[in-house]
Formats: sequence, C-alpha cells, structure tokens
Amino acid sequence: MIVLALVAVLVYGLDQLSKFLIISSMDIGEMFPVLGQLLQFHFVKNPGAAFSLASGSTWVFSIVATGVTTFIIWYARRIRSLSWAILFGMLLGGTLGNLTDRFFRDPGFAIGHVIDFIQVWGFPAIFNVADIFIVSSMGLFILLTIRGVGLDGRRHAGAQSAADTGEK
Repeated sequence: MIVLALVAVLVYGLDQLSKFLIISSMDIGEMFPVLGQLLQFHFVKNPGAAFSLASGSTWVFSIVATGVTTFIIWYARRIRSLSWAILFGMLLGGTLGNLTDRFFRDPGFAIGHVIDFIQVWGFPAIFNVADIFIVSSMGLFILLTIRGVGLDGRRHAGAQSAADTGEK
C-alpha cells in the first residue's frame, strides 16, 4: 500500500506541476519546440477522451475515472507484489491527474477540459504526463499478465511457457 500511495502521489504531483508550468508560461494553441519537430509542447485543452474523441461526453469520463479511482483504492489492500503496486500507483496517479482537470477546470465541474501539451512527431494525439503513466501502467499490466505474475508477486504455474519449463 505504501509503494502504491507513493507512486500515485509522485505521478499526480508530476502531472499537476507540469500542467501548472504549461498554463503559467504558454497561451492556448502556442507551440514550443523541445527537440525540434520530434518533440514539442503544444498547449491545448482537451474536452474529450484520447484523440479528443467524444468531446460532448466529458461527464461520462468523469464518472468512469471516479469509478476507476474508487476501485483502485478499494482493491489496493489485496496487492502484495511490488510490480502490481507500482502499476496501480501509476494508474491511480494518472487517473487522479486527469480527473482533477475534469472536476476543477473550465468550463465547469465534471465537464472540465484536460490540459494536454506533449506532441510527438508522427503521433496523432497531444497528451500529458498523466496519460503517459496511464498507458505505461497498461503496458505493465500486459507484461505481468503474460508472465503470470499474481497480485501476491508469485508466478502461476499455468502461465509458464515451454521455454521456462524446458518442454517442447
């Protein structure tokens, strides 16, 4: 629980600090090259989900994010694995970062727009620090699941591959 909480606080803090710095130093729509065209800061307000989809349904994302947050907090007591604690901490911190925007930013409560600013050349969306950790947590989820690592940190025998067991 401590690791999960520390990771969540760290992710949430990085996300909110980065958004504060962008808001206080850039105008909406402004672009700032970080690594030429490869990486730019491009300040936008996102009323929807990933890729600005479903921008008229912001309140739905607020409800879903609140449900995810509640589930993680409720479920956290069962986690005994460092990897799973990190995963859930990353997901919780990222979800809370974007949920804070939805609750407390314009145009109003539960319909606020998320601050996005990271633009990578060739990638079709602009995103933020919270998004990075949410997506990374899902990548870690896939790896842990494929490897058969349980919430207790032990690998389940059924998940071992033939290479692990020496079978052909």
